[in-house]
Amino acid sequence: MTGNDAVLALMVATALGFDFTNGFHDTGNAMATSIVTGALPPRVAVAVSAVLNLVGAFLSTAVAATIANGLVATGEVTLTVVCAGLVGSILWNLATWFLGIPSSSSHALIGGVVGATVAAAGASAVKWQGLVSKVVVPAALSPFIAGGVAAVGTLLVYRLTRDVPEGPRGRGFRIGQIGSASMVSLAHGTNDAQKTMGAITLALIANGTLPTGAKAPAWVVLSCALAIALGTYIGGWRVIRALGKGLVEIEPPQGMAAESASAAVILCSTDFGYSLSTTHVATGSILGSGIGRSGAVVRWQLARRMVTAWLLTLPASALVGALAYRAANGIGGTAGVVVIVGVLVAASVAFFAASRHPAVTPENVNAAWTGSVAPEPVKATDEVSP
Repeated sequence: MTGNDAVLALMVATALGFDFTNGFHDTGNAMATSIVTGALPPRVAVAVSAVLNLVGAFLSTAVAATIANGLVATGEVTLTVVCAGLVGSILWNLATWFLGIPSSSSHALIGGVVGATVAAAGASAVKWQGLVSKVVVPAALSPFIAGGVAAVGTLLVYRLTRDVPEGPRGRGFRIGQIGSASMVSLAHGTNDAQKTMGAITLALIANGTLPTGAKAPAWVVLSCALAIALGTYIGGWRVIRALGKGLVEIEPPQGMAAESASAAVILCSTDFGYSLSTTHVATGSILGSGIGRSGAVVRWQLARRMVTAWLLTLPASALVGALAYRAANGIGGTAGVVVIVGVLVAASVAFFAASRHPAVTPENVNAAWTGSVAPEPVKATDEVSP
């Protein structure tokens, strides 16, 4: 294996690692409301979501084309640039997951790649018009569109079912949630899995393996679909808890309205090739469902924390991507890439270890919200077994 082949292999492995984090970071977008209302048991919910993410990844490649050819000048991109961008995006994903903040994996990826590209070739290598039209504008508009649709939908379902007894109404909407949450998972696969496909395709173009403008090969599509599905099945319980229990007190009608709004907006954006943040859409929908239901509890302080993270995602991941490139390029060659990937692995282990104290699990994900993503630990009783 030549040095270039080794760098390419490391880059592909890092990209699949990002896809894995994307899966568990974004599981809550589809399943948080279904889990909190009891429409689906936690472990069943993430299994269903994983299967549908896998299927959705094969349904479209429009977003992959945007990432591969629409944001940076491919002639200025090297394998080290792509790998550094992925390091920046994964670190941001892990930091926000640990804090229980549903930030955008999509924007983390784009920010990391753009930052590394600027560090390597200057600002002129970025297609700023494409970045604004395909990423920034959809990011700004999508939460408001999804929130508006969810608010109107919530208002309508409560009015239309106001004469239905609460018990049958709740059971009916829980069944409906299974369908709407499944649609969000399918839509998530059509949009988010494409981004890693685009990153790997960009690297293959940079390596000369594929010509400029090429589409993602079949093996790239399959490996990315499997990686995001596996990550989804692991379940990002910290983010699921923040979305399901922390943001809004959700009832089944709200859950179905929010999920339906999310699925509609994500599928529309995928058709146009917009690299949309499914996190922004899902969070906007959940907030909209709280606004649309009279007397609902909306925790605006947590919402402001989430919006702050959204604003920081692109510049923060770009900065880390740029620093990672500078470090790798300063060391030089394959060794530089090995070093930044090694730092990434060490940081990943540290985040995982810290998240275990206390851990958020399927058993306590629905525990009462206490102002923190980590539930209160169960206190040992003073009773002594006979």
